[in-house]
Parts: sequence; structure tokens; C-alpha cells
Amino acid sequence: MKPESLLKRLDEIGQSLAQSGGALALIGLGSVGEELHRLDEYSDLDFFVIVEAGYKRRYIENLEWLSRLAPIAYHFLNSPDGYKLLFADGIFCEFAVFELEELQGIPFAPGRIVWKRDDAPETLHHPAKEPIRAERRTKEFLIGEAITNLYVGMGRDKRGERLSAMRFIQGYAVDRLLELSEYIEPGQEVTRDIFANERRFEARHPSVARDMSSWLQGYVRNRESALAILSFLERHFEVNAAMAEAVRKLCG
Repeated sequence: MKPESLLKRLDEIGQSLAQSGGALALIGLGSVGEELHRLDEYSDLDFFVIVEAGYKRRYIENLEWLSRLAPIAYHFLNSPDGYKLLFADGIFCEFAVFELEELQGIPFAPGRIVWKRDDAPETLHHPAKEPIRAERRTKEFLIGEAITNLYVGMGRDKRGERLSAMRFIQGYAVDRLLELSEYIEPGQEVTRDIFANERRFEARHPSVARDMSSWLQGYVRNRESALAILSFLERHFEVNAAMAEAVRKLCG
């Protein structure tokens, strides 16, 4: 979907809200919020609808404020507050509806006011409750978690629990490698998603990303993935020799 089509639909949603009664504002988030430089043909419409007290159920239970713009091909209530929704023309949305008082307790990255009623607060697009940013954990902790994830994962694999093994090796251990990447290759000047470290990882850590395919070899290649992760850890960090040997023995 062309970026201009996405922005046009978002503006249309704002206009629809303005005519529906009870709405206070429309806040664009992510690539249709403050980060418009990231908007491309693969972007979605992520937004908050802010409404007066007592109007939330109306906007959630009746989606006419969206269907009047274009036919809705699919939607489901993915939280008590909102939907994931696909318009028939291919525009995908993820949105939540909050009453003004509720918004005060919702952590979110700053957004962009697409539309607001004249009497709505000017600062709606800035969270009253800042998202909790994960503290940078020590190398020692992350290495310890990664190597023990490999050990536990390979034990599961030996028992025939391949799915659980895959979670430990190609999930949990890899997550720790993503965090360790900050110690190997300082992040590039790319916007980081504070809620999901894997977002835009390839752009933030291009050198590390070149190794990732060897860590993630799939359901029947837990052993090969574990050995690749262990090799990467040993190239970049000091790994306990006894744990490394224990993992290799299980991989043998």
C-alpha cells in the first residue's frame, strides 16, 4: 500500500471521528506517528482513538466510524480496548480506544495528533506514564543466560522435545544475543522500538545480523543452531569452558 494512501486513510478516520460525536482525538503511532520517516508500503495504521467518558463501548461495539470509509474485510477484538482490522482495499490497522482518563495510565511511545477536537488537551500525544525502558544488562548476565539456555535446550532436544528445545536455543538464547549485540556493535542511528528489541535489528546491527541465519536453522536443526550460537559467543566474549564443553557434549 502506498504511504500516501495510508496517510489519506488516517486523515479520513480523523474526519469520520469528528463527525461521529463523543470523540476527542486521533493519535497516530509508530510509522504514522512521530516516525513518519519510516513509513513505507509495508506499514500498518497504528493509532489510538481518544473519546469522552462513557463513549468507549460505543466506539468498540459499533465500527461504523470505520466501515463508512471503506468495506471491512476482517476484524477481531485483540484486547478489551481495540482491534486488528483489515480493510477490503488492503489497509491493515491496529488500534485501541481509550477514554481520556484511561489514557493517563497507558504507557506508549510519543505519537502524532492527526485530529483533535478544539477542547481536547494539546499534549494528548505524549504519554503521562512513560514506558518502562529495560535496563542494559551486564555482559556476564547475558552470556550466562545464553550458554545455559543452550545447555537446557540441547537436553530437551536429546529427549525428543524439539519444540521446547527450539524455544530455548533459537528463541531465548538468541534474544540474549540481540542484547549482547550492543556490546559488539554500537547501534546505528535507527529508531529503536522500546517494546520489541528485534524490530529493525538488521538496520541497527548490520554486522551482527549477518550471523543470524546460522543461529536460526529451524525445528530439525537445533544442534546446528546451538553450535553456531556457541561459536559466536566464544568469538566475541569469554565463555566458561566447562559450560561450553557441556553444551558441545550434548551436541555430540
